[in-house]
Amino acid sequence: MTAPAPRRAAVLGHPVAHSLSPVLHRAAYTELGLQDWEYQRHDVDTDELAGFLATLDDSWAGLSLTMPLKHVSLTLADHVEPLAEVVGAVNTLLRSAGGLLIGANTDVYGIVASLREVLPPGAQPRSAVVVGAGATASSTLAALGELGIHDPLVLARSLSRTGPVRVAASRMGVEPEFLALDARQVPDRLRTADIVVLTLPEGAADPLTEHLAGHTLRPDQVLLDVVYAGWPTMMAAAWSQAGGVIAPGYLMLLHQAGEQVRLMTGYEAPVEAMREALLAALAARV
Repeated sequence: MTAPAPRRAAVLGHPVAHSLSPVLHRAAYTELGLQDWEYQRHDVDTDELAGFLATLDDSWAGLSLTMPLKHVSLTLADHVEPLAEVVGAVNTLLRSAGGLLIGANTDVYGIVASLREVLPPGAQPRSAVVVGAGATASSTLAALGELGIHDPLVLARSLSRTGPVRVAASRMGVEPEFLALDARQVPDRLRTADIVVLTLPEGAADPLTEHLAGHTLRPDQVLLDVVYAGWPTMMAAAWSQAGGVIAPGYLMLLHQAGEQVRLMTGYEAPVEAMREALLAALAARV
């Protein structure tokens, strides 16, 4: 019997050395018994992506894309799935047997799964605040729409740079309100929201902790901070101390990777085995 041909996948980005995607995907391959699969990292910037894609052969199953490649990949995929088109960001490229590259977005799935994992039973969130206005914010708006929240508040560091997320929201049929992070209404809106999603880089949301000092949150109010390094973040610690529920950033990383595994391999992702490997890797970094 002929041995199965090795299959390849990788995460691309710039920089990418910090990525934990290999930990997650390799753990999945081990648990699924896919001994002929491999998953690597490749440091690729926006102007190098087209050249890298041109080198892919039939051994490649797919690619995970991190920043700054989520927007440019939209123009390089042969076909973009509707959700990724609406969101305006591709974080997954799948290579078909015929060589076609299919752009997909698993970030939305990761956000929804993370929030559902920590929401108390029976909770029906109706209000949300999204902090940040980049590619992850667009995915967050789509995720909130799946949860039935169509009018979230978006807090942006610069309202002049919210064009892409406004366009994405319009395509989704979502009608967010936009405020600058320094607006007077910010403290009250943060403290009363059913869901708050932080999409800022590590440390950028730290000043928001002052808005929680001395306040008590309901036990069904959820904060998802997409940062997974240096956990808990200052905002997560303050939210938890005030009585709210936390969705750690690693949950989004875990669930979006699980969906990538399913799309690339055709098998349901072994999420618990992936979770164990991820937590061990995070602990080792600390």
